[in-house]
Amino acid sequence: MAQQETEKQHAGVLPVDDEGFVIDTEDCEAREAAYRERGTSRPITVVGNPVLHKECKDVTEFGPELEKLVDDMFASQRTAEGVGLAANQIGVDLKVFVYDCPDDEGVRHTGVVCNPVLQELPADRRRLDDSNEGCLSVPTAYAELARPDYAVVTGRDEKGNEITVRGTGYFARCLQHETDHLYGYLYIDRLSKRERKNALKQMEEGTPRYATVPNE
Repeated sequence: MAQQETEKQHAGVLPVDDEGFVIDTEDCEAREAAYRERGTSRPITVVGNPVLHKECKDVTEFGPELEKLVDDMFASQRTAEGVGLAANQIGVDLKVFVYDCPDDEGVRHTGVVCNPVLQELPADRRRLDDSNEGCLSVPTAYAELARPDYAVVTGRDEKGNEITVRGTGYFARCLQHETDHLYGYLYIDRLSKRERKNALKQMEEGTPRYATVPNE
């Protein structure tokens, strides 16, 4: 049984817990490295690029092409020193995001979600956290943004298997942020006009530490 579980993880299939949630906290370093080492880092699209401002297409084909995209996304995420990356952030119009993100307890989570759907939270789980948020597609800018400190996302892994991912704290913010991307929203779209203007000013005045795609 242990050998079978290891083989499944190496094949991209994560185990689930008794409640049906993906266990994405095991072998994170090895799994992330395997994706990244197969991939090629690509430049990051930034606010203003049309691919970031529209809903992406559903993933309908699960095969080598998608797996290559996932590898490239992990490589790009590492180069940009991010904790989550959506496909449209490297110019691909597909509903896929990857993550390699700690929660507030410092537990690392690593995985892939295709066609994510953010689940509505029950009233007793809607506690807001107004921590700072940033985005690789709005480089060097940060702003406080209230989001629930718990999130559940359903979707599929890169093999097409149905999955449910849950997160708390910083990881919950990541799940919400990346799902937003795939429906055409940047975090600055959730800010007031003044806060959005300030974030864009920060971006204009800063210099990203990674390659970006210039807007035409």
